[in-house]
Amino acid sequence: LAEKMTAMRLISWLLLLVFMQSEIFAARRFRGGRNPQPRRTPPSPTYRDRGDTTESFPLDFTAVEENMDNFMTQVKNLAQSLYPCSAQKLDYDMKLHFLENTSVTCNDGTPAGYYMKESRGSRRWLIFLEGGWYCFNKDNCDSRYDTMRRLMSSSKWPQTKTGTGILSPLPEENPHWWNANMVFIPYCSSDVWSGASAKTDHSGYAFMGSLIIQEVVKDLLTKGLDNAKVLLLAGSSAGGTGVLLNVDPVAELLEGLGHPGIQVRGLADSGWFLDNKQYRSTDCHDTISCAPMEAIKRGIKYWGSVVPERCRQAHLGEEWNCFFGYRVFPTIKSPVFVVQWLFDEAQLTVDNIHLTGQPVQEGQWRYIQNLAPANLHYWIDVQVKGTSLPRALHCWDRSLQDNSRNNKAPPKGCPVHLIDSCPWPHCNPTCPTIRDQFTGQEMNVIQFLMHMGFDVQKMAQQQGMDPSKLLGMLSSGS
Repeated sequence: LAEKMTAMRLISWLLLLVFMQSEIFAARRFRGGRNPQPRRTPPSPTYRDRGDTTESFPLDFTAVEENMDNFMTQVKNLAQSLYPCSAQKLDYDMKLHFLENTSVTCNDGTPAGYYMKESRGSRRWLIFLEGGWYCFNKDNCDSRYDTMRRLMSSSKWPQTKTGTGILSPLPEENPHWWNANMVFIPYCSSDVWSGASAKTDHSGYAFMGSLIIQEVVKDLLTKGLDNAKVLLLAGSSAGGTGVLLNVDPVAELLEGLGHPGIQVRGLADSGWFLDNKQYRSTDCHDTISCAPMEAIKRGIKYWGSVVPERCRQAHLGEEWNCFFGYRVFPTIKSPVFVVQWLFDEAQLTVDNIHLTGQPVQEGQWRYIQNLAPANLHYWIDVQVKGTSLPRALHCWDRSLQDNSRNNKAPPKGCPVHLIDSCPWPHCNPTCPTIRDQFTGQEMNVIQFLMHMGFDVQKMAQQQGMDPSKLLGMLSSGS
């Protein structure tokens, strides 16, 4: 153990020296080599052992972005050669832990749990809530259990998971959070992370989403969270809505357990759903046909849901409002960063705007629900007005640090509020590759729009341009 700690300290110092050299080089290049400024002695870096409360040195990769692949390959090779037992690869996997409180379970009574990868030099923690929609009565929960059991049971959970996107331990994939303590909570409660009820003969299932989050946080306090500086509660789709519902309760829980100094923040991806009136009204038989508002109204009774107290007080007797972003957000005290697709596939489907022009079949709906865990996997590539999501999230993080120092002005050149002006689905060229959900073949933007039933002639008229010019723009991705 002592040899391992010594080697990791050496790696930390080596990384620091390399990054300091990169920053100096970048600064010189930016100034064009003229009038070099007097050198300043950098602050001495520190490495935090378990008994030390010093924050680890934050590393910023922006100075080496142009040669990132080559640079990180060299750093990883060097770290590998210094690591004890260097014939083995560094362990990047998150490991499965079941909850200490065995009374808090998945839908079918199997134990709930989480995956975790420690980063002992960091006081930053990231807890990610998986998405996967919901069920709201016995019939559609039975159907969900038959077709998507992994979202209702832990019986076949693997022992390890490899993090991707914001859960990745690789700096080139996750520039600003790669060295955080990573926790992934699988979604097995089918209640948008809101339930607090045990299994009954009437329901046939347990719905304990909110309790699972609370118990995970309690367990993590014995694994280093008690010494955290920042806790980011993140999630996609139903997990994103779960963030909006649980970020304040998590902050209140930690404060109540004697940890008011932990800064709790939220990152809600693709969880900002709208209680729209359906494009074509249908009866509420299942999760495909039921309007979002009606589904949630039925669901909160079936799940025994709890909602944040401030939102509950604002919507007494109509607590279903708290599941919709624009209604719950004004009541949230904790800082929250929201990421939402302008054309969200699940939102369009529940609004009865079907992507193929035909009603969605059960197999297609399962496909849409399974998109949720992948949303943040593309986060390094997608840009809005030239800014990537990691960059915007880093700017938001910096702005919160500056605000804590009573500096209200946002960092220069660091945008945190970005809305795409893209007027139709997938016209942003940095969006992920489109694939036909049946054949798996790639589609260009024109094929995708035709697949959705768009009329290019009408689109051109709406934009006030010649159809051939619009086709050219679509083909080039501009």
